[in-house]
Amino acid sequence: MKIYADENMPLVQAFFAPLGDVSLFNGRNVTAAQLADADILLVRSVTQVDDALLASNQKLKFVGTATIGTDHIDLGYLASRDIAFTSAPGCNAQSVVEYVLSSLWLLAEKYQWQLSEKVVGVVGVGSIGSILVQALQVLGIKVLQCDPLRAEREPQFEHTEFISVCQQADIMSFHTPLHVDGRYPTKHLLNKETLALLQPHCALINASRGAVIDNAALLRDLSCAVQRRPVVLDVWEHEPDILNALLPFVDIATAHIAGHSIEGKARGTEMLYQQCCRVLQQPATTALASLLPRPAMEKLQISPNFGLPDVQNLARLLYDVRRDDALLRNYLHSHGFDWLRKNYPPRREFSSLQLSGSLIPAYLPQLGFNLAQ
Repeated sequence: MKIYADENMPLVQAFFAPLGDVSLFNGRNVTAAQLADADILLVRSVTQVDDALLASNQKLKFVGTATIGTDHIDLGYLASRDIAFTSAPGCNAQSVVEYVLSSLWLLAEKYQWQLSEKVVGVVGVGSIGSILVQALQVLGIKVLQCDPLRAEREPQFEHTEFISVCQQADIMSFHTPLHVDGRYPTKHLLNKETLALLQPHCALINASRGAVIDNAALLRDLSCAVQRRPVVLDVWEHEPDILNALLPFVDIATAHIAGHSIEGKARGTEMLYQQCCRVLQQPATTALASLLPRPAMEKLQISPNFGLPDVQNLARLLYDVRRDDALLRNYLHSHGFDWLRKNYPPRREFSSLQLSGSLIPAYLPQLGFNLAQ
């Protein structure tokens, strides 16, 4: 069986080699000819899977994307050819949440905010947004949730219309899929008109899809503002050819790596492997826990004096977004956007650190930390 996988998909050999011959490809530049004999195709968000890519292939059985979003997949075309498909919803949700929290703590330090006095609007409350909402509430931060699809399905869901979030929020964090059309399109959800609705000080965080924010309109907003709003961008329109003129106006700029923790990326591979085994009616014999490397820091003892203000210091032992901002600013022009993603240094999630102590606050496991056994 021929298995083709994106070269940036971790542990793909360990998971899929028992199922067949695994070949790796550059997800940005892969061609139809390369995939002509593929039985299984495993991609990430940089690969457009459609009739053009699969034109030379007549034997494909399974396509998997190690991402939450599926806007790069022509689902209708796959269905028309009876090709099984799966994505990896929630695989890197915790990683993205930790990125957002690190960004919030950094902005709070830079601008001397009290986050407990801020209102955060979370736009898109799915796999990632729901975990972020829980984390913010645990930290005592007021949250407005915006997700019209959930509001339709769940009568008890506390939904705030997008326009109202724009008008009320001190910080907006975007976690919505990219929908170009439909009842709730999200392409350029934040544009010239909606940017004008924001409070002048409203901070923006985008760790969803680049085109959710009109980057050209954002540049005009920032370059003309008397009081420049804080901005965090992990995703950009037209990646890898991003709007370089935005960089001087952005507080934190990273190369679409919010979900790139070791656990987050590997979890996506595991989810594809498990679903592929179901499709092939074969047992899934490999588990992620046996493949993860031993973390540099395994256990930490905290005292009864540990309090909520200490959480950010604990989190920074594992991840500080300033590292990734510095990497992009120093290497983007010399090495390129995709190089930054491919050569991303290891990052572990909160769960890799086991905490011990006589009195461990309940909010620490709620944020994702493990308790020592």
